[in-house]
Amino acid sequence: MQIHLFESEVTTLPPPPPALILAPRIGYLPLLLPVLKPYFATALPPGVDTLWFDYKGLPLKWYIPTGVLFDLLCLEPERPWNLTVHFRGYPSNLLTPCEGEDSVKWSFINSLKEADYIINGSCKNIMHMSQSDQLELWRSVMNGSLEAYLHASSKLKLGAVEDEYALNMELCSPKSQKTAAELDMARQIKTGKIPVRLYLRNLSEDFEDLEDLPPVDSWDKISYINRPLEIHREEGKYFTLHDALKILLPEFFLDKSSRNVESGGTDGEDKQNVSSEDLRSERTEESADILGQLAESGRTTVAAKIKLIRVQGIEPQWDIPFSWLANNLKNAEHFLHVCVFVTFPLVNDA
Repeated sequence: MQIHLFESEVTTLPPPPPALILAPRIGYLPLLLPVLKPYFATALPPGVDTLWFDYKGLPLKWYIPTGVLFDLLCLEPERPWNLTVHFRGYPSNLLTPCEGEDSVKWSFINSLKEADYIINGSCKNIMHMSQSDQLELWRSVMNGSLEAYLHASSKLKLGAVEDEYALNMELCSPKSQKTAAELDMARQIKTGKIPVRLYLRNLSEDFEDLEDLPPVDSWDKISYINRPLEIHREEGKYFTLHDALKILLPEFFLDKSSRNVESGGTDGEDKQNVSSEDLRSERTEESADILGQLAESGRTTVAAKIKLIRVQGIEPQWDIPFSWLANNLKNAEHFLHVCVFVTFPLVNDA
């Protein structure tokens, strides 16, 4: 990150140079205060600190993990990521109040409880954590320490999703240390629900070059959808990202006959079309923010489609086993954050 102090808060000449910081993807922007405050302290005006950030004028939501914000807002990855930091004038009309580290910590713990409830049917694992274990877990997130996090999170009993693909690969490997009986027992493990958070960004038009897209100027163009997902298995088939999306976002998979294969790839890479009438009648409540804009506008959609999927900075193929994504790319609070970019090419009604 390259973080600039908001020009109206600069009280010195020359203005301070931007701060260059490596921030963990699993972290949260307010946790950068201990680094940024000393760096910019001599240039700040008098007053009480109310830390917040913006990207190209868009105030950033502090409770969304840093890596997710980057994936969602930078279609063409920006190196370094240029943000503006503010210590005054908190936009309370646009952002949820943040009282510093404590607010971020309890937001994280509440998400962890929610994930525990989705996976196990209760949040007892988190409720019964000792204060020392909870503190160890939180410090691992603050410091971006994988080793410390793995040690602390192993006590949560949230477990991993059964990865049938990995099991089969191990069975076929001559170097496998597991017997066929052990692998068969592993397959019998019941897979619970997977906590998934979807972020739908409306690109409005089908741009050929992502660099030509205007920056997000309002959070109204992004829908936040919280949906647990249960893996459905079929004999001889892996449950893929494509299968998961059909469950998580059924609005884009209503008409199989109107599939639009852009890349000539496998069925899992198909981009889905759906008529505006179907969008009006079949959309779910959670995604109404984006899909409802189409139904209420004076235009109709030619083809609403999923343009791009991004998880932890990776743009996975649609035929990747979903269990691999859930086990390897979930965030520290055990949610899998999936950024979905949707396009709605618009034409005027006749």
